[in-house]
Amino acid sequence: MSKLFGFAGSDDFFPGGSIYENPKEAGLFLSLGRHVDVYFPPSKRSRISAPFVFNQESFEQKKQVSINVLPEECLFEIFKRLPGGEERSACACVSKQWLTLLSNIHRDEFCNKNTNLSVKSQDEITGDEAEDQEIESCGYLSRSLEGKKATDVRLSAIAVGTASRGGLGKLMIRGSNSARPVTDIGLKAISHGCPSLRVLSLWNVSSVGDEGLCEIAKRCHLLEKLDLSLCPAISDKGLAAIARSCPNLTDLTLESCSNIGNEGLQAIGKCCPNLKSVSIKNCPLVGDQGIASLVSSTSDVLEKVKLQTLTITDVSLAVIGHYGKAVTDLVLTNLPNVCERGFWVMGNGHGLQKLKSFTVTSCQGATDTGLEAVAKGCPNLKQFCLRKCLYISDSGLVSFCKAAGSLESLHLEECHRITQYGFFGVLSNSGAKLKALSFVYCLGLKDLNLGLPVVSPCESLRSLSIRNCPGFGNSGLAVLGQLCPQLQHVDFSGLEGMTDAGFLSLLRSTEAGLVKVNLSGCVNLTDKAVSTMAELHGWTLEVVNLEGCRMISDSGLVAIGENCPLLSDLDISRCAITDFGIASLALADQLNLQILSVSGCSYVSDKSLSALVKMGETLLGLNLQHCNAISSSTVDRLVEQLWRCDILS
Repeated sequence: MSKLFGFAGSDDFFPGGSIYENPKEAGLFLSLGRHVDVYFPPSKRSRISAPFVFNQESFEQKKQVSINVLPEECLFEIFKRLPGGEERSACACVSKQWLTLLSNIHRDEFCNKNTNLSVKSQDEITGDEAEDQEIESCGYLSRSLEGKKATDVRLSAIAVGTASRGGLGKLMIRGSNSARPVTDIGLKAISHGCPSLRVLSLWNVSSVGDEGLCEIAKRCHLLEKLDLSLCPAISDKGLAAIARSCPNLTDLTLESCSNIGNEGLQAIGKCCPNLKSVSIKNCPLVGDQGIASLVSSTSDVLEKVKLQTLTITDVSLAVIGHYGKAVTDLVLTNLPNVCERGFWVMGNGHGLQKLKSFTVTSCQGATDTGLEAVAKGCPNLKQFCLRKCLYISDSGLVSFCKAAGSLESLHLEECHRITQYGFFGVLSNSGAKLKALSFVYCLGLKDLNLGLPVVSPCESLRSLSIRNCPGFGNSGLAVLGQLCPQLQHVDFSGLEGMTDAGFLSLLRSTEAGLVKVNLSGCVNLTDKAVSTMAELHGWTLEVVNLEGCRMISDSGLVAIGENCPLLSDLDISRCAITDFGIASLALADQLNLQILSVSGCSYVSDKSLSALVKMGETLLGLNLQHCNAISSSTVDRLVEQLWRCDILS
């Protein structure tokens, strides 16, 4: 079995000659690495037939005799005839010079193995040889380099070492070594040794430019996904080279690439007929011309489009609305030059017939008129997310819901013009398909004590989230209970205005049985609300979060332990829980908790050790952080006894 060898940078290699003066120390050298790509075969101790001359002069003279005196052309011809990957990796361990030479030999240039196979008949090729041929072309191996580990030397090692062990299919580089950064040389080595590469991701690698990307394009024709982020040295030239040589490209992500613009995107659109997903963020040279060309050229296959922080105008949205025939997912974020007309034209283009998910964030051009046009032009829209769009009002939101007949999920965040009129208007006008509704940090959502007209309940709604909307309280909850009788998942985290009265009205009106309940930060809820929830919905509850409900105490836990046999996840962090409450949970015969968090419960002490050990029969996760009354020795005993459970302390 081959011993594997890995290294971290160029310092791992002696620039020439033997690495150790004493040949017997080679075993020490081979045992240093852990993260491996180049490997070395086992070797026997060498026999010495000639006598040693131990005087210093003779030893120094002998030391100068090395195979490195051969010119690189000769070494190149020798390396080309190495029989297999094991031998190539062993040679790569000798010095950085040898590694560099081996990494610059393209796989097709290794002639010995292929020559030997070519003179054999099909029947003479062994099963192992055929298997080796198949493995080398698979490309299922994945490598990720981050920070100081990302060097050209390591990339060269990956190129040499993965060739005969499945082939490299996915390479991710995050950052670079500040002293020896990844450069075009490293990518050139990858291109020579890894023609099976399908995924390339470069993040914050400023020293890699067009030359490196062109080398990848020359030999890695199977490339399917390209992700470039914070790569200022890569321009349209490199992207165009990828486009011309990698027709299988399906996913393209560009972020903060200051020198990539319209020309590169035009090449992608023209030469990559299989492009399915494109994401472009903060690329100042990208304009309407590039987006329009890309979308129109791939109109039959492009499914996912994400555009963020670009200088594009209404023209781009018009093109998307007309040519986005295959688009199913569309994300538009922070587009300051897009106006109301852009959204209106996009909706009236009638090209987004397959659009299912649409997200709009920080686009001041998103208005009531544009929103309604989008809803009418996208008949299959199922998920809609609106964030930080300040010009959307109640009437626009209600009109959107009336027009979007297929809508199943609606999420609004920081849309402060939406009031209780819009909120209940959504529930009464969203049809029979709306399943999930979420309002997050909408300051206009306040209890207005308004007399709402009698409307039919929203029977389809299963999930409701109203988070950090400080004005929403008891009166709104009372109406919710009547409008949403089939709720199963509720998230009311951060609703400080909600008291027992409002929550109890919702509990008593809900018919289906609650499954997941998040009440974190609801500081005015008491044990009465928790006990009633456990009694009315205990047979369906699976997840309960009471973090920060400082008025919840042991009596609430007793009710949970007695009535919630299906509960698997309970968070009572920063509640008024004592050792008695923990003991009551442990004594509950039907309770089978898997995750328990008591973080910040200052009244829980070492006395809870036996109860926690008993619950440990089913626990997989236990959070004891900031429990100052629990000693470190108790934590150590828990860690020892609850070996199946992940414990945070």
